Amino acid sequence: INFTSKLPSFLLTGIPGLESAHAWISIPFCCLYAIALSGNSMILFIIVTQHSLHEPMYYFLSMLSATDLGLTVSTMSTTLRILWFHTNEISLDLCIVQMFFLHGFTFIESGVLVAMAFDRYVAICNPLRYTTILTNSRIIQMGFLVIMRAIVLITPLLLLLKPVSFCKVNTLSHSYCYHPDVIKLACSDTRANSICGLVDLILTTGVDTPCIVLSYILIIRSVLTIASSVERYKVFGTCLSHIGAVAIFYIPMFSLSLVHRYGQSAPKVVHSMMANIYLLLPPVLNPIIYSVKNKTNQKGHP
Repeated sequence: INFTSKLPSFLLTGIPGLESAHAWISIPFCCLYAIALSGNSMILFIIVTQHSLHEPMYYFLSMLSATDLGLTVSTMSTTLRILWFHTNEISLDLCIVQMFFLHGFTFIESGVLVAMAFDRYVAICNPLRYTTILTNSRIIQMGFLVIMRAIVLITPLLLLLKPVSFCKVNTLSHSYCYHPDVIKLACSDTRANSICGLVDLILTTGVDTPCIVLSYILIIRSVLTIASSVERYKVFGTCLSHIGAVAIFYIPMFSLSLVHRYGQSAPKVVHSMMANIYLLLPPVLNPIIYSVKNKTNQKGHP
């Protein structure tokens, strides 16, 4: 590796300390990827083909599934390449492409979860105006906004990587390129990158989390006014799958950023496992959560 190069290559890390068992480790990974790809594809297929499911709640669910498919494919390529062929090297340009899709789909998923929270809020707090508020054109606008936000935020962040020079041994701590991980290896000034990264975080998670929390405060307030406890449980039951999706997306994400920030002393295996859980958990569990939910309660509306 040319250490002072402006166009360095990086070394991705599989499961540290378990290199000899990579072939075996690839088996559960392949199973999880297969579950994620088939589960999300099935949800998309069912929603597209079943006309009874052509309603806002399911349109948002199909957006979530499409995002999960993108998230899975964007990391699967490098992870399986390392586990199967031990080819760890990746160029900066390929790294930037991977980060574009990986962080882009992460931002999109965050936005879709907000749209789904809004859908639940309208369905519960304003049921009579549900169809007039969430029209098809408005759903398309929301989807477009979420995608545009991701592209507008991620592009400057990645363009700022081009002038950065890398001079350390460029070993990344994951099996894919992750922006905070790449930036740690730079030896030129990365203040602009850090500021841009912080702005992106504030404009995605920093906006989305309070929006989801607010919609649930309003939902809970509305649910508590219902006299019948059976009805109350039924109404709140329509939100359970969304709460699950929010938890499996945000909890690993916050945990990974905390490990990056404060967990320098943590074993490398912890970093690696956290990183893989963060990206594999939502695509694998979302289809399961939503299909179980739909079996128990065929109709999504209160």
